[in-house]
Amino acid sequence: MTVVHRSTTPLSAARLPPSPAIPRSLQGVAFSVSRKWTVRQIARRCGDVFTMTIPVFGRTVIVADPGLAKQVFMANPDEVVNIQPNLSRVLGPGSVFALDGTDHRLRRKLLTPPLHGKSIKNYERIFEEETLREAESWPDGEPFETLEPMMRITLNVILRAVFGADGAHLDELRRSIPPWVTLGSRLAVLPMPSRTYGRFTPWGRLAQYRKRYDEIIGRLIDAVLADPNLDTRDDVLSLLLRSTYEDGSTMSRQDVGDELLTLLAAGHETTAATLGWAFERITRHPEVLSRLAAEADTDDNEYRQATLLEIQRTRTIIDFAGRHVQAPTFELGDWVIPQGYSILVAIAQMHRRTDEFPDPDRFDPQRFVGQRPPTFAHIPFGGGTRRCVGATFANVEMDVVLRTVLRHFVIEPTTAPAEKSHFRGVAHTPKDGGRIVVRRRP
Repeated sequence: MTVVHRSTTPLSAARLPPSPAIPRSLQGVAFSVSRKWTVRQIARRCGDVFTMTIPVFGRTVIVADPGLAKQVFMANPDEVVNIQPNLSRVLGPGSVFALDGTDHRLRRKLLTPPLHGKSIKNYERIFEEETLREAESWPDGEPFETLEPMMRITLNVILRAVFGADGAHLDELRRSIPPWVTLGSRLAVLPMPSRTYGRFTPWGRLAQYRKRYDEIIGRLIDAVLADPNLDTRDDVLSLLLRSTYEDGSTMSRQDVGDELLTLLAAGHETTAATLGWAFERITRHPEVLSRLAAEADTDDNEYRQATLLEIQRTRTIIDFAGRHVQAPTFELGDWVIPQGYSILVAIAQMHRRTDEFPDPDRFDPQRFVGQRPPTFAHIPFGGGTRRCVGATFANVEMDVVLRTVLRHFVIEPTTAPAEKSHFRGVAHTPKDGGRIVVRRRP
Protein backbone atom coordinates (compact mmCIF):
# COMPACT_ATOMS: atom_id res chain seq x y z
CA MET A 1 0.00 0.00 0.00
CA THR A 2 1.31 3.46 -0.93
CA VAL A 3 0.21 6.48 1.06
CA VAL A 4 -1.30 8.95 -1.42
CA HIS A 5 -1.42 12.63 -0.46
CA ARG A 6 -3.81 14.63 -2.62
CA SER A 7 -2.63 18.13 -3.34
CA THR A 8 -4.91 21.15 -3.62
CA THR A 9 -2.17 22.93 -5.59
CA PRO A 10 -2.78 23.25 -9.34
CA LEU A 11 -0.16 21.32 -11.27
CA SER A 12 0.57 24.47 -13.27
CA ALA A 13 1.85 26.14 -10.08
CA ALA A 14 4.37 23.36 -9.43
CA ARG A 15 7.87 23.23 -10.86
CA LEU A 16 9.33 19.87 -9.99
CA PRO A 17 12.91 18.60 -10.29
CA PRO A 18 13.58 16.09 -13.07
CA SER A 19 12.53 12.46 -12.74
CA PRO A 20 14.56 9.46 -13.90
CA ALA A 21 13.46 7.87 -17.17
CA ILE A 22 12.40 4.75 -15.33
CA PRO A 23 8.84 3.47 -14.81
CA ARG A 24 7.48 4.47 -11.41
CA SER A 25 6.99 0.85 -10.39
CA LEU A 26 10.65 0.09 -11.05
CA GLN A 27 11.70 3.21 -9.14
CA GLY A 28 9.83 1.89 -6.10
CA VAL A 29 11.28 -1.60 -6.39
CA ALA A 30 14.85 -0.32 -6.79
CA PHE A 31 14.48 2.09 -3.87
CA SER A 32 13.10 -0.67 -1.65
CA VAL A 33 15.83 -3.15 -2.53
CA SER A 34 18.84 -0.81 -2.35
CA ARG A 35 18.15 2.78 -1.37
CA LYS A 36 21.71 4.12 -1.31
CA TRP A 37 22.69 2.51 -4.61
CA THR A 38 19.50 3.65 -6.35
CA VAL A 39 19.88 7.26 -5.23
CA ARG A 40 23.54 7.25 -6.28
CA GLN A 41 22.72 5.99 -9.77
CA ILE A 42 19.87 8.46 -10.31
CA ALA A 43 21.92 11.37 -8.96
CA ARG A 44 24.56 10.65 -11.61
CA ARG A 45 21.94 11.22 -14.30
CA CYS A 46 19.61 13.80 -12.77
CA GLY A 47 21.85 15.80 -10.45
CA ASP A 48 21.55 16.58 -6.75
CA VAL A 49 17.77 17.06 -6.69
CA PHE A 50 15.21 14.89 -8.45
CA THR A 51 11.70 13.49 -8.14
CA MET A 52 10.82 9.85 -7.54
CA THR A 53 7.78 7.75 -6.71
CA ILE A 54 8.60 5.42 -3.83
CA PRO A 55 6.68 3.04 -1.55
CA VAL A 56 4.98 4.46 1.57
CA PHE A 57 5.89 8.10 0.80
CA GLY A 58 4.56 8.33 -2.78
CA ARG A 59 5.73 11.29 -4.88
CA THR A 60 8.98 12.44 -3.32
CA VAL A 61 11.70 14.97 -3.99
CA ILE A 62 15.19 13.66 -3.19
CA VAL A 63 17.76 16.29 -2.13
CA ALA A 64 21.55 15.77 -2.04
CA ASP A 65 22.73 19.39 -2.06
CA PRO A 66 23.77 21.16 1.19
CA GLY A 67 22.23 24.49 0.16
CA LEU A 68 18.87 22.89 -0.60
CA ALA A 69 19.13 20.73 2.52
CA LYS A 70 19.56 23.91 4.56
CA GLN A 71 16.36 25.29 3.02
CA VAL A 72 14.49 22.13 3.98
CA PHE A 73 15.87 21.99 7.52
CA MET A 74 15.37 25.72 8.20
CA ALA A 75 11.93 25.99 6.61
CA ASN A 76 8.98 27.43 8.50
CA PRO A 77 7.72 24.47 10.61
CA ASP A 78 4.15 25.37 9.67
CA GLU A 79 4.97 24.97 5.98
CA VAL A 80 7.19 21.89 6.07
CA VAL A 81 6.35 19.35 8.78
CA ASN A 82 7.67 15.96 9.78
CA ILE A 83 7.60 13.22 7.17
CA GLN A 84 4.30 11.36 6.87
CA PRO A 85 4.10 8.55 7.91
CA ASN A 86 6.85 8.57 10.51
CA LEU A 87 8.11 6.54 13.47
CA SER A 88 5.34 7.84 15.73
CA ARG A 89 3.09 5.06 14.41
CA VAL A 90 5.47 2.62 16.11
CA LEU A 91 6.54 4.78 19.06
CA GLY A 92 3.16 6.29 19.95
CA PRO A 93 1.30 9.63 19.61
CA GLY A 94 3.23 11.12 22.53
CA SER A 95 6.55 10.77 20.71
CA VAL A 96 8.31 13.92 19.56
CA PHE A 97 8.13 12.39 16.06
CA ALA A 98 4.35 12.86 16.17
CA LEU A 99 4.47 16.57 17.04
CA ASP A 100 4.74 19.60 14.80
CA GLY A 101 4.76 23.37 15.19
CA THR A 102 4.48 24.81 18.69
CA ASP A 103 3.88 21.40 20.30
CA HIS A 104 7.12 20.11 18.81
CA ARG A 105 9.10 23.19 19.91
CA LEU A 106 7.85 22.97 23.49
CA ARG A 107 8.55 19.24 23.74
CA ARG A 108 12.10 19.64 22.45
CA LYS A 109 12.65 22.44 24.95
CA LEU A 110 11.66 20.00 27.70
CA LEU A 111 13.84 17.18 26.36
CA THR A 112 17.01 19.15 25.68
CA PRO A 113 18.37 19.83 29.23
CA PRO A 114 18.52 16.16 30.35
CA LEU A 115 20.51 15.22 27.23
CA HIS A 116 23.13 17.97 27.24
CA GLY A 117 25.82 19.62 29.33
CA LYS A 118 26.18 18.66 32.97
CA SER A 119 23.66 15.83 32.68
CA ILE A 120 25.78 14.07 30.05
CA LYS A 121 28.86 14.36 32.26
CA ASN A 122 27.00 12.45 34.97
CA TYR A 123 26.37 9.55 32.59
CA GLU A 124 30.00 8.96 31.60
CA ARG A 125 30.48 6.60 34.54
CA ILE A 126 27.55 4.49 33.28
CA PHE A 127 29.01 4.40 29.75
CA GLU A 128 32.31 3.07 31.09
CA GLU A 129 30.76 0.61 33.56
CA GLU A 130 28.54 -0.99 30.94
CA THR A 131 31.43 -1.29 28.48
CA LEU A 132 33.65 -3.03 31.04
CA ARG A 133 30.80 -5.29 32.16
CA GLU A 134 30.13 -6.43 28.59
CA ALA A 135 33.84 -6.80 27.76
CA GLU A 136 34.42 -9.27 30.62
CA SER A 137 33.23 -12.12 28.39
CA TRP A 138 35.15 -11.16 25.24
CA PRO A 139 37.40 -13.98 23.99
CA ASP A 140 41.12 -13.36 24.02
CA GLY A 141 42.81 -13.82 20.65
CA GLU A 142 39.70 -15.13 18.87
CA PRO A 143 37.49 -13.27 16.37
CA PHE A 144 34.04 -12.20 17.54
CA GLU A 145 31.28 -9.86 16.37
CA THR A 146 31.09 -6.47 18.09
CA LEU A 147 27.64 -5.41 16.91
CA GLU A 148 25.62 -7.47 19.38
CA PRO A 149 27.86 -6.55 22.37
CA MET A 150 27.47 -2.89 21.35
CA MET A 151 23.69 -3.42 21.20
CA ARG A 152 23.74 -4.68 24.78
CA ILE A 153 25.94 -1.82 25.95
CA THR A 154 23.77 0.88 24.37
CA LEU A 155 20.58 -0.77 25.63
CA ASN A 156 21.84 -1.01 29.21
CA VAL A 157 23.15 2.56 29.05
CA ILE A 158 19.75 3.88 28.00
CA LEU A 159 17.87 1.79 30.55
CA ARG A 160 20.10 3.11 33.34
CA ALA A 161 20.82 6.69 32.26
CA VAL A 162 17.53 7.49 30.51
CA PHE A 163 14.96 5.21 32.14
CA GLY A 164 16.69 5.22 35.53
CA ALA A 165 15.87 1.52 35.75
CA ASP A 166 17.50 -0.88 38.18
CA GLY A 167 16.72 -4.18 39.86
CA ALA A 168 13.58 -5.95 38.63
CA HIS A 169 12.55 -3.09 36.33
CA LEU A 170 15.94 -3.22 34.59
CA ASP A 171 15.75 -6.99 34.15
CA GLU A 172 12.20 -6.82 32.74
CA LEU A 173 13.10 -4.11 30.25
CA ARG A 174 16.25 -5.94 29.18
CA ARG A 175 14.09 -8.94 28.28
CA SER A 176 11.21 -7.10 26.62
CA ILE A 177 12.95 -4.31 24.69
CA PRO A 178 15.25 -6.25 22.24
CA PRO A 179 12.46 -8.16 20.45
CA TRP A 180 10.44 -4.95 20.19
CA VAL A 181 13.40 -3.08 18.69
CA THR A 182 14.10 -5.85 16.17
CA LEU A 183 10.48 -6.12 15.02
CA GLY A 184 9.79 -2.38 15.18
CA SER A 185 12.82 -1.61 13.02
CA ARG A 186 11.58 -3.94 10.31
CA LEU A 187 7.99 -2.68 10.39
CA ALA A 188 8.93 1.01 10.54
CA VAL A 189 9.59 1.14 6.78
CA LEU A 190 6.46 -0.84 5.80
CA PRO A 191 2.88 0.36 5.28
CA MET A 192 0.80 0.07 8.45
CA PRO A 193 -2.43 -1.95 8.12
CA SER A 194 -5.73 -0.56 9.39
CA ARG A 195 -5.86 -3.36 11.98
CA THR A 196 -3.34 -5.74 13.53
CA TYR A 197 -5.18 -9.02 12.82
CA GLY A 198 -4.17 -10.59 16.10
CA ARG A 199 -1.04 -11.59 17.95
CA PHE A 200 0.11 -14.03 15.26
CA THR A 201 0.81 -11.19 12.81
CA PRO A 202 3.85 -8.87 12.99
CA TRP A 203 1.80 -5.79 13.86
CA GLY A 204 -0.15 -7.81 16.41
CA ARG A 205 3.07 -8.96 18.08
CA LEU A 206 4.31 -5.37 18.11
CA ALA A 207 1.10 -4.34 19.89
CA GLN A 208 1.67 -7.09 22.47
CA TYR A 209 5.23 -5.91 23.07
CA ARG A 210 3.95 -2.36 23.50
CA LYS A 211 1.32 -3.43 26.01
CA ARG A 212 3.98 -5.20 28.04
CA TYR A 213 6.25 -2.14 27.84
CA ASP A 214 3.47 0.17 29.06
CA GLU A 215 2.87 -2.07 32.07
CA ILE A 216 6.55 -2.01 33.06
CA ILE A 217 6.91 1.74 32.49
CA GLY A 218 3.80 2.42 34.54
CA ARG A 219 5.32 0.59 37.51
CA LEU A 220 8.69 2.29 36.93
CA ILE A 221 7.10 5.77 36.95
CA ASP A 222 5.27 4.91 40.18
CA ALA A 223 8.55 3.80 41.76
CA VAL A 224 10.42 6.93 40.65
CA LEU A 225 7.67 9.27 41.89
CA ALA A 226 7.68 7.48 45.25
CA ASP A 227 11.47 7.74 45.58
CA PRO A 228 12.32 10.14 48.46
CA ASN A 229 15.44 11.11 46.47
CA LEU A 230 13.47 12.10 43.36
CA ASP A 231 14.74 15.69 43.49
CA THR A 232 18.39 14.59 43.31
CA ARG A 233 18.09 11.78 40.74
CA ASP A 234 19.81 12.55 37.43
CA ASP A 235 18.28 9.96 35.06
CA VAL A 236 16.26 11.40 32.18
CA LEU A 237 12.98 9.92 33.42
CA SER A 238 13.29 11.72 36.77
CA LEU A 239 14.26 14.96 35.06
CA LEU A 240 11.22 14.72 32.76
CA LEU A 241 8.90 13.99 35.68
CA ARG A 242 10.24 17.09 37.46
CA SER A 243 10.08 19.32 34.37
CA THR A 244 7.21 21.62 33.44
CA TYR A 245 6.11 23.42 30.31
CA GLU A 246 5.98 27.23 30.17
CA ASP A 247 2.41 27.20 31.50
CA GLY A 248 3.38 25.02 34.47
CA SER A 249 1.84 21.80 33.11
CA THR A 250 3.73 18.51 32.98
CA MET A 251 4.00 15.67 30.48
CA SER A 252 1.34 12.97 30.77
CA ARG A 253 2.41 9.49 31.82
CA GLN A 254 1.60 8.24 28.31
CA ASP A 255 3.72 10.96 26.71
CA VAL A 256 6.61 10.18 29.08
CA GLY A 257 6.41 6.50 28.12
CA ASP A 258 6.32 7.35 24.41
CA GLU A 259 9.30 9.72 24.74
CA LEU A 260 11.38 7.18 26.65
CA LEU A 261 10.67 4.66 23.91
CA THR A 262 11.59 7.27 21.30
CA LEU A 263 14.92 8.01 22.98
CA LEU A 264 15.61 4.28 23.16
CA ALA A 265 14.67 3.65 19.53
CA ALA A 266 16.68 6.63 18.31
CA GLY A 267 19.76 5.98 20.41
CA HIS A 268 20.04 2.21 20.85
CA GLU A 269 20.48 0.51 17.48
CA THR A 270 21.92 3.57 15.70
CA THR A 271 24.66 4.17 18.29
CA ALA A 272 25.50 0.46 18.43
CA ALA A 273 25.69 0.30 14.62
CA THR A 274 28.10 3.24 14.53
CA LEU A 275 30.32 1.55 17.12
CA GLY A 276 30.20 -1.71 15.17
CA TRP A 277 31.36 0.17 12.09
CA ALA A 278 34.02 1.92 14.18
CA PHE A 279 35.68 -1.39 15.02
CA GLU A 280 35.27 -2.63 11.44
CA ARG A 281 36.93 0.51 10.06
CA ILE A 282 39.84 1.03 12.46
CA THR A 283 40.99 -2.59 12.26
CA ARG A 284 41.43 -2.12 8.49
CA HIS A 285 43.47 1.08 8.93
CA PRO A 286 46.46 0.24 11.19
CA GLU A 287 47.77 3.80 11.24
CA VAL A 288 44.41 5.06 12.53
CA LEU A 289 44.21 2.26 15.08
CA SER A 290 47.73 2.96 16.36
CA ARG A 291 47.06 6.65 16.76
CA LEU A 292 43.75 5.98 18.57
CA ALA A 293 45.43 3.53 20.96
CA ALA A 294 48.11 6.06 21.87
CA GLU A 295 45.56 8.83 22.40
CA ALA A 296 43.37 6.61 24.62
CA ASP A 297 46.09 6.62 27.28
CA THR A 298 45.79 10.41 27.53
CA ASP A 299 42.94 12.78 28.39
CA ASP A 300 42.75 13.97 24.78
CA ASN A 301 40.03 12.88 22.37
CA GLU A 302 40.52 15.10 19.29
CA TYR A 303 41.56 12.26 16.99
CA ARG A 304 38.92 9.91 18.41
CA GLN A 305 36.22 12.51 17.72
CA ALA A 306 37.57 13.03 14.20
CA THR A 307 37.50 9.26 13.65
CA LEU A 308 33.87 9.03 14.78
CA LEU A 309 32.93 11.86 12.42
CA GLU A 310 34.63 10.07 9.53
CA ILE A 311 32.89 6.79 10.42
CA GLN A 312 29.53 8.57 10.44
CA ARG A 313 30.36 10.02 7.03
CA THR A 314 31.68 6.90 5.29
CA ARG A 315 29.30 4.42 6.93
CA THR A 316 26.11 6.43 7.26
CA ILE A 317 23.68 4.65 9.59
CA ILE A 318 20.46 6.54 8.80
CA ASP A 319 20.50 7.48 5.13
CA PHE A 320 17.55 9.91 4.92
CA ALA A 321 15.95 12.77 6.84
CA GLY A 322 12.37 13.34 5.73
CA ARG A 323 9.88 16.22 5.64
CA HIS A 324 6.34 16.71 4.30
CA VAL A 325 5.09 19.78 2.44
CA GLN A 326 2.11 21.17 4.35
CA ALA A 327 1.88 24.61 2.69
CA PRO A 328 0.19 25.00 -0.72
CA THR A 329 3.68 25.20 -2.23
CA PHE A 330 7.26 25.19 -0.98
CA GLU A 331 10.05 26.92 -2.90
CA LEU A 332 13.19 24.79 -2.97
CA GLY A 333 15.92 26.54 -4.93
CA ASP A 334 14.59 26.91 -8.47
CA TRP A 335 11.84 24.41 -7.83
CA VAL A 336 8.28 24.72 -6.50
CA ILE A 337 7.12 21.64 -4.60
CA PRO A 338 3.35 21.16 -4.25
CA GLN A 339 1.46 20.39 -1.07
CA GLY A 340 1.41 16.70 -0.12
CA TYR A 341 4.85 15.87 -1.52
CA SER A 342 7.53 14.30 0.63
CA ILE A 343 11.09 15.63 0.68
CA LEU A 344 13.93 13.29 1.59
CA VAL A 345 17.38 14.70 2.28
CA ALA A 346 19.76 11.96 1.08
CA ILE A 347 22.26 11.92 3.95
CA ALA A 348 24.42 9.09 2.61
CA GLN A 349 24.64 10.73 -0.82
CA MET A 350 25.47 14.08 0.78
CA HIS A 351 28.35 12.46 2.66
CA ARG A 352 29.91 11.46 -0.67
CA ARG A 353 30.08 14.96 -2.16
CA THR A 354 33.54 15.69 -3.57
CA ASP A 355 33.17 19.45 -3.11
CA GLU A 356 33.04 19.08 0.68
CA PHE A 357 34.88 15.76 1.03
CA PRO A 358 37.69 15.27 -1.53
CA ASP A 359 38.29 11.62 -2.39
CA PRO A 360 35.09 10.65 -0.52
CA ASP A 361 35.70 6.89 -0.66
CA ARG A 362 38.93 7.27 1.33
CA PHE A 363 38.67 6.69 5.09
CA ASP A 364 40.63 9.59 6.54
CA PRO A 365 39.86 10.95 10.04
CA GLN A 366 42.55 13.59 9.52
CA ARG A 367 40.09 15.57 7.39
CA PHE A 368 38.24 16.46 10.62
CA VAL A 369 41.22 17.10 12.91
CA GLY A 370 41.21 20.74 13.94
CA GLN A 371 38.06 21.60 12.02
CA ARG A 372 34.39 20.88 12.25
CA PRO A 373 32.59 19.33 9.28
CA PRO A 374 30.41 21.59 7.11
CA THR A 375 27.07 22.02 8.88
CA PHE A 376 24.68 21.00 6.12
CA ALA A 377 26.94 18.52 4.31
CA HIS A 378 27.83 16.29 7.27
CA ILE A 379 24.46 15.46 8.85
CA PRO A 380 24.44 12.01 10.49
CA PHE A 381 21.87 13.27 13.03
CA GLY A 382 19.73 15.19 10.55
CA GLY A 383 19.38 18.95 10.78
CA GLY A 384 17.28 21.91 11.78
CA THR A 385 14.60 21.82 14.45
CA ARG A 386 14.29 18.04 14.02
CA ARG A 387 17.97 17.23 14.44
CA CYS A 388 18.26 14.23 16.78
CA VAL A 389 17.77 15.57 20.32
CA GLY A 390 20.08 12.85 21.67
CA ALA A 391 23.03 13.64 19.37
CA THR A 392 25.26 14.92 22.19
CA PHE A 393 24.39 11.92 24.37
CA ALA A 394 25.26 9.52 21.52
CA ASN A 395 28.54 11.26 20.66
CA VAL A 396 29.79 11.21 24.25
CA GLU A 397 28.70 7.60 24.68
CA MET A 398 30.55 6.47 21.53
CA ASP A 399 33.64 8.39 22.60
CA VAL A 400 33.71 6.82 26.08
CA VAL A 401 32.96 3.29 24.83
CA LEU A 402 35.72 3.43 22.22
CA ARG A 403 38.19 4.95 24.71
CA THR A 404 37.38 2.29 27.33
CA VAL A 405 37.92 -0.59 24.89
CA LEU A 406 41.22 0.90 23.68
CA ARG A 407 42.45 1.37 27.25
CA HIS A 408 41.79 -2.24 28.25
CA PHE A 409 42.42 -4.16 25.03
CA VAL A 410 44.89 -4.34 22.17
CA ILE A 411 42.86 -4.54 18.97
CA GLU A 412 44.57 -6.48 16.21
CA PRO A 413 44.55 -5.00 12.68
CA THR A 414 43.32 -7.12 9.79
CA THR A 415 43.77 -7.32 6.04
CA ALA A 416 40.30 -8.84 5.54
CA PRO A 417 38.05 -7.18 2.93
CA ALA A 418 35.72 -4.47 4.19
CA GLU A 419 32.41 -5.75 5.52
CA LYS A 420 29.39 -5.01 3.37
CA SER A 421 26.46 -2.99 4.65
CA HIS A 422 23.30 -4.70 5.87
CA PHE A 423 20.01 -2.77 6.14
CA ARG A 424 18.03 -3.79 9.25
CA GLY A 425 14.94 -1.66 8.55
CA VAL A 426 16.17 1.56 10.18
CA ALA A 427 19.95 1.31 10.53
CA HIS A 428 22.69 0.21 8.14
CA THR A 429 25.01 -2.16 10.02
CA PRO A 430 28.17 -4.16 9.17
CA LYS A 431 26.95 -7.37 7.56
CA ASP A 432 29.36 -9.62 9.48
CA GLY A 433 28.79 -7.81 12.76
CA GLY A 434 32.02 -5.79 12.87
CA ARG A 435 34.31 -8.72 13.68
CA ILE A 436 37.55 -8.04 15.57
CA VAL A 437 40.26 -9.86 17.52
CA VAL A 438 41.42 -8.40 20.83
CA ARG A 439 43.92 -9.21 23.55
CA ARG A 440 43.66 -7.94 27.08
CA ARG A 441 46.27 -5.39 28.01
CA PRO A 442 48.53 -6.38 30.94
